[in-house]
Amino acid sequence: MHVAIAGNIGAGKTTLTKLLSKHFNWEAQFEDVVDNPYLDDFYNQMERWSFNLQIYFLNSRFRQIKQIRESGKKIIQDRTIYEDAHIFAPNLHAMGLMTNRDFNNYKSLFELMESMVLPPDLLIYLRSSIPNLVNQIHKRGRDYENSISIDYLSRLNERYEAFIHSYDRGKLLIVDVDKFNFVDNPEDLGEIINRVDAELHGLF
Repeated sequence: MHVAIAGNIGAGKTTLTKLLSKHFNWEAQFEDVVDNPYLDDFYNQMERWSFNLQIYFLNSRFRQIKQIRESGKKIIQDRTIYEDAHIFAPNLHAMGLMTNRDFNNYKSLFELMESMVLPPDLLIYLRSSIPNLVNQIHKRGRDYENSISIDYLSRLNERYEAFIHSYDRGKLLIVDVDKFNFVDNPEDLGEIINRVDAELHGLF
């Protein structure tokens, strides 16, 4: 079984992945931000490194999905291959930070990869307002995220909403993280757990 969590930068994907992993005894798989060789360069010079970064993420995520399906384990994944292709890469292209040539090359590669993997059994989307995202990003204090602008986050949020609105690959659960404080409030976490259970097992 494969559950995946999607959401903008600072929405709480990693935290919820850990909490659900612990509760359901699922294996957690996280986004590679520590060993990513392009992140620092990208945030300092987006136009130069955008294609390299997106290809790195695409490769990493494709490898992850193949391993998830081959393992036969129950796995929860922090961020999906779809977000790279439908949100981050098109946004960089629209902002003039990725050339047409690179973007078309990227899209072609993604479409080939997508044809070879199955979607998650459940996609959990963490919906968040911009002020909440900004607050969470500041709270965790990652140096390379200091230069992220509100405009950039807003563009990503718009693309997330458009993607989720048209998502038809499988089961979808939307969690409004402005209303659910699953970190500090056990009742809110319990509500999310019940909703995940209902989506996966039909328990109402």
